Amino acid sequence: MSSHDRKEDVVRRMLNGLHPAVPPDLADRAAGRGRRMLRRHRAVRAVGWVLLIAAIIAFTVWAVIVQPWTTPPTDTTPPLEGW
Repeated sequence: MSSHDRKEDVVRRMLNGLHPAVPPDLADRAAGRGRRMLRRHRAVRAVGWVLLIAAIIAFTVWAVIVQPWTTPPTDTTPPLEGW
């Protein structure tokens, strides 16, 4: 008898044996948990979008005020006057 046959016999005996009782409200509890998880996922996704939009707005306001693309004035050398 091969190991495959022994494994198959063990599985068949397990399936033919007694099955544990399933609570009658299991489907309702599973559906409720799924609804809660979906609601939580939607809330987290909404908060993430709000934070992303707030960060974009804050960056835009900072960039308009500071204008990091312009060159800073040179304060290390005196101006060239009288040449």
